[in-house]
Amino acid sequence: MSGRPVADAYKEKIKEKVEAAQKAGKKVTLAVLTVGQDPASFVYRKRLLKMTESLGIESRCVELPEAASTAEVIAAVGELNEDTDVTGILPMMPMPKQVDGEAVGTALAQEKDMDCLNPVNGGALLMGQGRWAACTPRACMAILKFYNIPLDGKHAVVLGRSNVVGKPVALLLLQENCTVTVCHSHTNNLPDILRQADIIVAAVGKAGFVTPDMVKPGAVIVDVGINVTENGIVGDVARSATEKASAFTPVPGGVGVVSNVMMMDAVVRDL
Repeated sequence: MSGRPVADAYKEKIKEKVEAAQKAGKKVTLAVLTVGQDPASFVYRKRLLKMTESLGIESRCVELPEAASTAEVIAAVGELNEDTDVTGILPMMPMPKQVDGEAVGTALAQEKDMDCLNPVNGGALLMGQGRWAACTPRACMAILKFYNIPLDGKHAVVLGRSNVVGKPVALLLLQENCTVTVCHSHTNNLPDILRQADIIVAAVGKAGFVTPDMVKPGAVIVDVGINVTENGIVGDVARSATEKASAFTPVPGGVGVVSNVMMMDAVVRDL
C-alpha cells in the first residue's frame, strides 16, 4: 500500500478547494510556530512549506526565541487565532522545557487546530462527534480506505498508546466498526494478541519490533514507525513479517508520505 497514490489523490482535491477559495476572495494560509532552533522542527517545516507552495496555500512562519515563556507562546497563538487571513496554525512540538505544550495546544482556536492539540478537539473525537485527529492517524485511515481494506467487524490491534498516533487511530478504527485492541509496553502475551489481528497498526518506534511469528497469514499491516538504523530507515515491522501480510505499508514510502498531505487537508477542511 504505497503512500504516493493516496497523497496524489488528496493533493488534487486540496488544490480544487484552494482554487475555489481564492476565486471567492478568501485567503488560505498555514501558520507554523516554532520556539527555539530545534533542527528536526526546521526540517519538517521546510517540507511543509514546500508542499504549501505546490498546492497554492500561503504560509507564515512565526519564530520565537529559545527562552520564550509559555505566556509569550500563548500570546503569539492568540494573535494568529484572531488573524482572519490565517486558516490553520501548527505549533511545532516538542517545545523547550520551560514551555507548557499542553497549555499551548489548549490556547489554539478549535477550527485552526491542525494537529488536534486542543483537548476539545480530542474530546470530540473520543465522543464520536468528530473525525479530525492528528495527521498521522488520519493518514493511516486514508491509506486503508484508498486501498479498499474492509474494516467493518475486523479485529484491529494498535501497537502503541501515544496521544498522537495510538489512541486517536484506535478511535478512528472504532468509528469504522472495528473491534480494537490497544497494546503497549505493559501488555501481557503481546505476540498472542497480535496473531489474532486482521489489521495491525504498529506505532512503537522500535525497529523491526513486529516479527513474522506475531503476524497471522493474510493480515493487513500499517507500519507507522520511522527508525533510522545503519541499514537505512526502517519501520516497526520486520520486512520478513510483511511477507505474511495480504497488504502492508512500506517504510519509507508509506504512512509518512501521506501524513504531510493530511496537514494540508486539515488546512482546507472547512472550505
